[in-house]
Amino acid sequence: MNVDTWEMVVVHRMFRREFALLPDLVKNVAEGDRDRAKVVGDHLAALIRGLHHHHTGEDELLWPKLLDRVSTLDTELVQRMEAQHEAVSGLIEHVEALLPRWHLTADREIGSELAALLADMSIRLNEHLDDEEQYVLPLVSLFITEPEWKALGDHGKSGVEKGAAGFVTLGMILEDATPTEKVRFLGLLPAPVRLIYKLLGAGIHRRAKERLLAA
Repeated sequence: MNVDTWEMVVVHRMFRREFALLPDLVKNVAEGDRDRAKVVGDHLAALIRGLHHHHTGEDELLWPKLLDRVSTLDTELVQRMEAQHEAVSGLIEHVEALLPRWHLTADREIGSELAALLADMSIRLNEHLDDEEQYVLPLVSLFITEPEWKALGDHGKSGVEKGAAGFVTLGMILEDATPTEKVRFLGLLPAPVRLIYKLLGAGIHRRAKERLLAA
């Protein structure tokens, strides 16, 4: 039975949407509005941590197996995806260098530079995820076992922050999911977590989103 990689696409959808929103969120922070810069900056920092953890899992648990098992793996594709990954990683380093200063000062000039980096990062990230979904995930279905895929999923779960922040992340993942995907994704979680999300977590996410998108 081939591995079903649907949940990876759902997670990618979240990264695509949230990184696309960030340039305008940063640009719209008024000069000196440190409270607003903290809201947006904390969100940005959490997304970067999540993306880094996501890519680390793929680098450690997925790519070595594919490179070992897929004799027909296109060298050009591998090189292109490695270049994309390096480009995104380089942009993350620049963002992380600017973020603390902008976070503390809400300086418009720093914010403009940060927004430009994030716009470029969103484009490059989409290119990387497009290739991954079109060319790599079909290979995963054929050459990665269910236990190996589960190990990658467990690695992803281990990077989700505890408490309210974790429910915000879960809510973001589910935002653009179809009704069927929502049921399936929640089904991957322990029953107590599903119940707490239904009773409290969904509201925590909704309020965090409203605060983030507030003018």
